[in-house]
Order: sequence, then structure tokens, then C-alpha cells
Amino acid sequence: MTVPALIIGGGPAGSAAAITLAMAGMRPKLIERHKLPAGCVCGGFLGWDALRALEALGIDPWALGARPISRFRLVTAEQVVEAELPALAAGLSRKVLDRALLDAARAAGADVTLGRGARAIDPLAHSVRLDDGDTIAADAIFLATGKHEMRGLARRFAHSSAGLRASLPSSQRLDGLAEVVELHLFDDGYAGLLMQEDGSANLCLSVSRDRLNEAGSIAALLPDLMRQAPALAARMEGTVPPRFDAVAGVPYGWRARDSGEGIFRIGDQAAVIASLAGDGIAIALTSGVSAARAMLAGGPSAASGWQRGMDRQSRRPVGIAEMLRHGAASPLPRRAMMAALRLMPRLGTRAARLTRIVRD
Repeated sequence: MTVPALIIGGGPAGSAAAITLAMAGMRPKLIERHKLPAGCVCGGFLGWDALRALEALGIDPWALGARPISRFRLVTAEQVVEAELPALAAGLSRKVLDRALLDAARAAGADVTLGRGARAIDPLAHSVRLDDGDTIAADAIFLATGKHEMRGLARRFAHSSAGLRASLPSSQRLDGLAEVVELHLFDDGYAGLLMQEDGSANLCLSVSRDRLNEAGSIAALLPDLMRQAPALAARMEGTVPPRFDAVAGVPYGWRARDSGEGIFRIGDQAAVIASLAGDGIAIALTSGVSAARAMLAGGPSAASGWQRGMDRQSRRPVGIAEMLRHGAASPLPRRAMMAALRLMPRLGTRAARLTRIVRD
């Protein structure tokens, strides 16, 4: 079977590409390994650029229950700094967002199949082998598998961090989180908290793989992190969430510099920005839409030029986010950063603007 466009992955990037292609009259095929939208490491933060992209796709996050976010708060064991975001953002769980995007893709005319995963890609033959042994050939393949690698097109990059995500129930100490994204900074990592549509809080953790490996397990690591982040420990009330979504290796700083004919890397397969910047979903939506438009305008041969353009577009925000991530993870730079932000909170607002994939 040969299809004009095969999209691997049903997250924001894959769905955005599917919606764009289908609305132009193409019938793309999208496959997603989960039968239902599942929780993932992404923290559910929708920046103002992500909100604009969703609106252009016909998605209203506020109608889905998104919580407004107007400020960010940085918390260490010694200090707390708060500043305004450049524009209104939102918090929304990925389960709700992904379901809405997949529904929109179906409504636009895309062929959406859930519960069917891809095992490997042959980039030269433009074919994908599925978990059940079937093979699908396509004129163009949109790789939207997020932070997970795909055999045949795996990224060659140092996976220096582990990503973890859990939900904190509304019964825990979530006071003061209204309209705020809260970032707790500690050695070799950070944690983010924001309110979701159901009244729970999304907890997203990033920690170096070396530190996680040294601890031996998530359960063994958390008490040590809580000692370095007492305010986060107070939020969690000394309890460990019963379940974490986890990615063992997160290639922060990755950018796809080029691609072969008919292969569009989108979302985290195009660029992986540090989660403390909060622009991952905007990158997913922006890359999915623009890759689909490139395909519509120039066919499969447009992939290489589009990928290089996406690399240029993401270079600044990803690079700045990497500097902030490394600075926040080390004691001396972290103290200096907090001191500077206490004196000039607008520096934080400016940094938030500079880490956007779409410039104002």
C-alpha cells in the first residue's frame, strides 16, 4: 500500500500536519501507537505562540478547560523570584489536547489509526514497517515520534537528561498555583508545576541521567531531590506519585540539520527545546503546519530545504534555552541568575520571549 503522506505519531506535531494536509484536499494517513491519547513527559504548557497556532487549526483551548497562566515563578532552596510572562499562556493536559487535535484531524479528512505503532523506517524506500509486520510505503513520511527514537532514523546525539511526569491531585498543597507556572531549580535538573483543567497539577521533572543512574531508581532519587527543593517537597506533602511517565533519554538541544527527500522531521524530531522554556508544543505545532505546507507547495523534494529552514528558525530559541538549562542546574550560575532576576524581573520576561519559535 502506498499513501501520499504517512504521519508517524499522533501528538501535536503529527496532528497539526494531518489537519493542514487534509484541509488542503490530501488524505494523509496518521498512525499512533497508543489506542487513546496517553500522558507523556511534556508538561502541558501552552505559550502564547502555541495558543495562536491552535486557534489557526480551529482548536479553542479555553473551551477545553485550559487554565490561564500569566506569570512564572522560580524557586530554589534559598529564594523565590516571580515575573510576568510576555503574554497570556495556558495549562492543559496532553490527554485533552491530543484528543482534540486527533478529532480535528479526522474531521478534516485524515485517515487516523490508533493502537498501531511503527517499528522501523527505510528512508530510501520511503517505507515503514509496523509492529504487526505490515509495511506502508509513502511519497512522504512525517516523523512525529516525539522524544522516542525510530529505527532507521535514530538521532545521533547525547541523551544527557531523563524526563519524568506525574499528576498531583487537587487534595495536595496546590495553593498559589493559579495563573502561575512554577519552576523548582536544583542541582542537575529542575521541576515544573502548573494547574490542569481538572484541578490537578502537572509535575514535570528533568534530571541528569548520571544522577538518576547513581540513585538507581526514581523512588530512590526523589527523597534526595526533595532535600534540595523543600518548597517542592511541601507541594508533594512527602508522598511519591504512584505513577510516572518517563523517557530515559531526552536529547535537549537537538536540531535536525537536514533530511532526505520525502522525510520531514517534525516536533521533537526537528528540535528539542529544554522544557523549562515551555515552547515544546509551539515547536510541534509550528513545525507540523509548516512541513505540511512545504509538502503541499513543493512535494516530497521540499523536505530537505524545509528541514534546513526549520533548523535556522529553531537555532536561537533552542540555544538560549540550553544556556538557561545549564545555568539553572549548577549552584553558582543559579545563584547569580536568581540574584539578577530579583533585581530586574524583566530579564526573565525577556528570556521567555527569546525562547519562542515564532518571533513576536
